[in-house]
Amino acid sequence: MRMAAFDHVRKLGEIHDHLTAAELRPGFTFQGVRIPLINPQRGIFKPTQMRYLLSIKTVFPKPGAKVWYDDQREVHRQIFEGDETVDYAFMGQNPDAADNRWLREAYENRIPIIYFLGIAPGRYQAMLPTFISGWDGRALKARVAFGAPDQETVVPPETTLERRYALRAVKQRLHQASFREAVITAYNGRCALSGLPESLLLDAAHIIADKDELFGQPMVPNGIPLSKIHHAAFDAHLIGIDPDYRLHVSERLLGQRDGPILEALKRLNGGSIHLPKRMKDQPDRDRLALRFERFKAVA
Repeated sequence: MRMAAFDHVRKLGEIHDHLTAAELRPGFTFQGVRIPLINPQRGIFKPTQMRYLLSIKTVFPKPGAKVWYDDQREVHRQIFEGDETVDYAFMGQNPDAADNRWLREAYENRIPIIYFLGIAPGRYQAMLPTFISGWDGRALKARVAFGAPDQETVVPPETTLERRYALRAVKQRLHQASFREAVITAYNGRCALSGLPESLLLDAAHIIADKDELFGQPMVPNGIPLSKIHHAAFDAHLIGIDPDYRLHVSERLLGQRDGPILEALKRLNGGSIHLPKRMKDQPDRDRLALRFERFKAVA
């Protein structure tokens, strides 16, 4: 039953770039019986049909009237600052409450679980396999260790090296997912060049790559939502964006004649990108200037 749950969640992840209540609420079917994946009201969940804990959940808080990315991402701090494992708080103050006993039992029996990690209000990334690697009744918290995403067997990481490798993979995935959600949300779910409104076909393109420690931070002004083809053209310096948000198409593309897709790219030349409503979300002009210099050097 547990492996059926894992398979179902992995398949959801192949279809959706993030998971919401709409995907999680139906649960999964095992031998003709519907099994829930989560409890909508609680973060620690064990289906009645299962002996041990199935999932834990961290909700990304709603920050009032502000766009969620503006506030300190407290939900994620423990993961980005972690070395091998991260904390997970108990439900309430009683370590013997049922939810907290489920955490202890999962720890004692080395049970693989699913961690639904909030990346935006109502949106989750599923981290699996995950393991409860420690349980502290006095501190009212458990420790969580992540399994390697590409491991074939569902067993807890045994060494420091394995735990660090798995946590690094989670950090990278969380970084990418959070940045993507923030950028696409700021632009109301549309490509900044074409206006395409299908989020599954959009990427959050970095203006300056994240490997650049000075300018590559994962912040909205360093990102632009682009469809797959526009992202590829932007990364290949076939399309450039100057600091005044004007679009430039390389001579290499302008000189070609080959069908409607190419013509649509060429028609961008001289136009402007669609900007987000909020000034603070607009692309940073200094970063655009640096990127545009590279475009001119290649073009």
